[in-house]
Amino acid sequence: MLSNCGIASSVLGVLSVAAVVLGVFIWSSHRDDDAERTYLTRVMQTAADWTGVLINMNTANIDASLQKLHDGTVGELNTDFDAAVQPYRQVVEKLQSQSAGQIEAVAIETVQHDLDAQPGVARPVITTKLPAFASRTDSVMLVATSVSENVGAKPQTVHWNLRLDVSNVDGKLMISGLGSIR
Repeated sequence: MLSNCGIASSVLGVLSVAAVVLGVFIWSSHRDDDAERTYLTRVMQTAADWTGVLINMNTANIDASLQKLHDGTVGELNTDFDAAVQPYRQVVEKLQSQSAGQIEAVAIETVQHDLDAQPGVARPVITTKLPAFASRTDSVMLVATSVSENVGAKPQTVHWNLRLDVSNVDGKLMISGLGSIR
């Protein structure tokens, strides 16, 4: 026969085990969320660094800038890179422009299918079509401004609204897609 104290200690023991299990689940979930946020911060920094080179390209640094941009790409963008930037390179060299730009905003593109979702609940990150060589691809929205000064002309402000796909290739983050947002 169990006494009242025995029953109470058994109930407290079961509650203690349940509390420990719940604590492990909460800690594991927090750790996973923290790792995801850290990864997405790296993704946004990669997109911002790559765009910083693009918007600050000048006649004096065009070859180094294009090489750095090319080295940071992968997939179709890497394959078509020379053809895509050749007209831009010719314009920069011809006009002898000097550009100075800055990143104004960077954000991970997310999608919300449930319009009745509660505030504070995580939304899934948009992942684009996954290239065969990448373990993950995330979309980044980026807004930047650069001032381009051409020889003998008035300075012009250029607004950049870009969508970049950042792919994880063997642990290295690289740009796999580039598009303009209207």
